[in-house]
Amino acid sequence: MSSAEATGYQARSAAVALPAAPVALIEVEHETVYRYESAVELAQHLAMLQPCEVPGLQRLLGFEMQIRPTPAYRQSGNDSFGNRRCWFQVAAPHTELLVQARSRIELCTQPQAPLPVLGWEAAAAIGHYRAGAAYDPAQEFCFASPLLPAPVLGDPALQAYALRSFWPGRPLVEAALELMHRLHADWRYRPASTTVATPVLEVFARREGVCQDFAHLMIAMLRSLGLATRYVSGYLASARSAGGMHGALVGAGASHAWLALALPQPDGGTSWLELDPTNDCIAAGEHVRLAHGRDYGDVAPLRGVIRGGGAHTPSVRVQTRRLQAAAAKLEP
Repeated sequence: MSSAEATGYQARSAAVALPAAPVALIEVEHETVYRYESAVELAQHLAMLQPCEVPGLQRLLGFEMQIRPTPAYRQSGNDSFGNRRCWFQVAAPHTELLVQARSRIELCTQPQAPLPVLGWEAAAAIGHYRAGAAYDPAQEFCFASPLLPAPVLGDPALQAYALRSFWPGRPLVEAALELMHRLHADWRYRPASTTVATPVLEVFARREGVCQDFAHLMIAMLRSLGLATRYVSGYLASARSAGGMHGALVGAGASHAWLALALPQPDGGTSWLELDPTNDCIAAGEHVRLAHGRDYGDVAPLRGVIRGGGAHTPSVRVQTRRLQAAAAKLEP
């Protein structure tokens, strides 16, 4: 960001506060079972089921993952985005695979400082090439990705929909919130109406989908304007609503998805505003973060390749519950 842009940024600062939420202690159980028509001779899988650490928002108190049959090989490490993942190989013949993850998380969301208001065009400049400028990791989230390819970001109808909220000079956060409200109102949440393979432009045309589709749609709209936006996977802590809204949050009791919009700071840093278009709210207090990436393909909870097995269908169970402080302590 140039000095002139930074000056304009500071001059336009205003109060856009995040909703307040108390500290919460959450336990999450995520169980996946694959049952195969015939024996699997060899399987290699990648699991992304360990919640991340987010300073000031989320702290991981404990994590364990059980796999049956017992893997012949298992190793954990971080991906290029900093997400924790586990590779494992099952070499023994099996007709069923069980992966069960259990996490304890402290959601530390407290009343936060007001968000500075920045004109969206200045925020979009984060993706522009500047000779000699330091690398900014947020730039990776400005452009096309495997599930959100260039033809999607360049679709005239999709971009026109976004521009109805992003008129010249409008503050970034104000415009993004209005876009979220519109998307939530214009699309219908319909369970099982799509799959991970359903193209985003088909969802755009059909005006219905699931949380993954809502996140992908809004990411595509924001990236079509050059704004850095990433996909976030996780869970909802309970069916109770966040942010003072009434009624249950859509997506509780299952894996959930939302997005994070980059907010460039005057000092050259970047903060992230998390938005949940499925529930039309800022993600705070009830949202447990697993991982983030360019799109769902970067953060799928469990994926792999097998030899044998025939037809198979996964069964997934997610359960979240709040804990008392004493019960949340890690056992020695």
